[in-house]
Amino acid sequence: MSSAAATPGTWLRGLKPDWLNDPGVWRTEVLAGLVVGLALIPEAISFSIIAGVDPAIGLFASFTMAVVISVVGGRRGMISAATGAVALVIAPLNREHGLGHLFAAVILAGVFQVVLGALGVAKLMRFVPRSVMVGFVNALAILIFMAQVPEMHDVPWAVYPLVIGGLALMVFFPKVTRVVPAPLVSIVVLTVITVGAGIAVPTVGDKGALPSSLPVPGLPDVPFTLDTLTTIAPYAFAMALVGLMESLMTAKLVDDITDTRSSKTRESIGQGVANIVTGFFGGMGGCAMIGQTMINVKVSGARTRVSTFLAGVFLMVLCVAFGPVVSDIPMAALVAVMVMVAFATFDWHSVAPRTLKRMPAGETAVMAITVTVVVATGNLAIGVVVGSLTSMAVFARRVAHLAGITAVTDPDGRTAVYRVTGELFFASSNDLVGRFDYAGDPEKVVIDLSAAHVWDASSVATLDAIEAKYAQRGKTVEITGLNDPSADLHARLTGGH
Repeated sequence: MSSAAATPGTWLRGLKPDWLNDPGVWRTEVLAGLVVGLALIPEAISFSIIAGVDPAIGLFASFTMAVVISVVGGRRGMISAATGAVALVIAPLNREHGLGHLFAAVILAGVFQVVLGALGVAKLMRFVPRSVMVGFVNALAILIFMAQVPEMHDVPWAVYPLVIGGLALMVFFPKVTRVVPAPLVSIVVLTVITVGAGIAVPTVGDKGALPSSLPVPGLPDVPFTLDTLTTIAPYAFAMALVGLMESLMTAKLVDDITDTRSSKTRESIGQGVANIVTGFFGGMGGCAMIGQTMINVKVSGARTRVSTFLAGVFLMVLCVAFGPVVSDIPMAALVAVMVMVAFATFDWHSVAPRTLKRMPAGETAVMAITVTVVVATGNLAIGVVVGSLTSMAVFARRVAHLAGITAVTDPDGRTAVYRVTGELFFASSNDLVGRFDYAGDPEKVVIDLSAAHVWDASSVATLDAIEAKYAQRGKTVEITGLNDPSADLHARLTGGH
């Protein structure tokens, strides 16, 4: 009886993660959430300016995105909030049609993301090569750093020693203790110095007014007509694609950093749910934030949903309850944090001379092209697409040379045997047509494909063309050695070209 009574309790304890009873994990998660919450404020305000909306709309988006994704997302520890990529997509819509259409587009983008997630779009991530992933990470580090440059241009001279001091604190403080995240220490120390000494430098408050109340839900102020739908749909779909791509790439990066796996399908659907909620609460929408995620996971060591949830909560509490204090934080402190994030994000091993010497030229070219396109366009999604297409072209070129052909004529001189080896697809099969001696071969020709594999319709069409050329000269062709998948494909498609 006692064992039966203990079973439910044991089962319930099994549902609770081990870290719930670990004070060290709680401390790490809470402090990481606080650091990210602080760092989100100026970024959300900056992205609001890009989108052409009031700072409160970007801050509301960061709050709702972080809180909702912490519950429904598929990647623990990842931060989602208002982002520059989304701001760039929806800025023209807001400029031409107003806030109501923007909120409606955010909701529709969320619906698109839920549908795309349910259809399995996340599975496409397996086709993103490692060289593109490395290029994505390095480009991201460069963009994070470049975003800080305007904050160090045409500013009082005191900004520079403050930034250097903040960087020094983040480098050396962890050698003393890791109990408190170094970025938080840097922000607090630099704020105390500037306020205490009355040093006049740009502050968070200079970026815009912080909201004084929590967001409230409501319907977008737009006519619910087909005309409205056709207006917002292109922007919503673009936002959905950009948001999913950035979020899935970031989730894959966090998987690598933490040596854990995450559900990309759940993350895709979660991003959609978060954007739907954000749109109803008057936010500008968003997606995963690589910079803030790096602060959370790599710099602060957070690993659970708690830090993501608290980042959103702290953001709103800091704005509503401690607005005047947060407004006094010098931008130099946050610039120092982001410069450190950029340095930690960059894959220095990928550009080391030894690595470049050992790496195939095609792989290096793909990485360089990805970085160049991302930095030139400021759009991570475009860079990933171009990098992936380039990688496919490099791969196709490389594999195309693996198909070979050798010719042997029987001793009696009445049969020619061609032995084809390798993978036959559109890039490799096109060269086959010119490798046969149509005029000089005897009346019977055998094409032996026992060491080859037919992959596509182009290869079947090539085999048809070879047969046709021999037939024009009154000669017969026999194709032998096809494996089952190749034989099935050939049987279905032959003669149709």
